[in-house]
Amino acid sequence: MESNAHSYWRKCGSCKKEIAYQTTYQVCGIASCQKFAYCSVDCWSLHNSILNHKSAWSEDRISPKKEESNFLAESAPPTGVRRVVITPPKSGQQTNPASAVTYSSDDILIVASKLKQFVKDKHDLNTSANVMKILSDHVRTFTDRAAMKAKSEGRKTLLDRDFE
Repeated sequence: MESNAHSYWRKCGSCKKEIAYQTTYQVCGIASCQKFAYCSVDCWSLHNSILNHKSAWSEDRISPKKEESNFLAESAPPTGVRRVVITPPKSGQQTNPASAVTYSSDDILIVASKLKQFVKDKHDLNTSANVMKILSDHVRTFTDRAAMKAKSEGRKTLLDRDFE
């Protein structure tokens, strides 16, 4: 963050409006989601409606003085320490050595509520929970094929064209 290069502290995480020094702003009450600042409760509400937090709230904060912000930017240790908890793999789990994160073939990759609503609205049918596992298996297979195509072309980015 280059706070000393601007006449404002940060930009709103939703509308990108400037948040001035020493003014009230909002942060998400969910601890893992406090990296963004919001200029108003309405902008925080937009964020909450997108991420659909359960039991979320916004918290009022006061942005720092410009002098404090410059001091913090120059002397503070880096923030945003990431903690990764790795559990021993269960039988049948595949591991990705690049990220040391384990993935199970039982992991659901489909947003069940969205799919169920789509099927209900479009086809007037209910959806069994077993559908999510089958669709997740198809998504894994389809994604694995696309990833192999991207790698064979020497890319490190999966593109939409890889799924064709």
